[in-house]
Amino acid sequence: MKNKLIALITSLLLCVMLAGCGEDPKLSKFKTEMDAFCNEIVEIDKGINNINPESETAKDELLNYLNQADDAFRKLSNISVPEEFSYLKDLMTEASQDMTEAVSLYHDAFSNNSYNEYTFDYATEYYKRAYTRLTYIITLLHGETPEGDDIIIYEETEALE
Repeated sequence: MKNKLIALITSLLLCVMLAGCGEDPKLSKFKTEMDAFCNEIVEIDKGINNINPESETAKDELLNYLNQADDAFRKLSNISVPEEFSYLKDLMTEASQDMTEAVSLYHDAFSNNSYNEYTFDYATEYYKRAYTRLTYIITLLHGETPEGDDIIIYEETEALE
């Protein structure tokens, strides 16, 4: 999963960099903010993957990194999206909401010096949803159509009817 996430984020960076070659200041700002988000997520991912699970501070380290991820996804949802990428705004907002819910549930799973496996699993589902939406964003920025059983594609003419 680690390598897949890094590959996705790297491809997002390349896509945004290639798309940002114009002089449009909104597009340049979008590119800069997406680059910053991707770089932050890569660093958070590295930190999470470097946590020693045997360490007495592992839980606190994990929750700290998750808080950082929540902050990063919140910034993602606040990025001003140029008109040509307006279709991404809902995905960005939903990804942020999913990450916020995940982090809240992870904190609950470890509250009161105990561990609640059910709450942890529930949190993990929201965490996966946030990253699934990020994958969709990256796919769309590449000009491709996301695939999956839960994806509904509306043609522009259908949306207008």
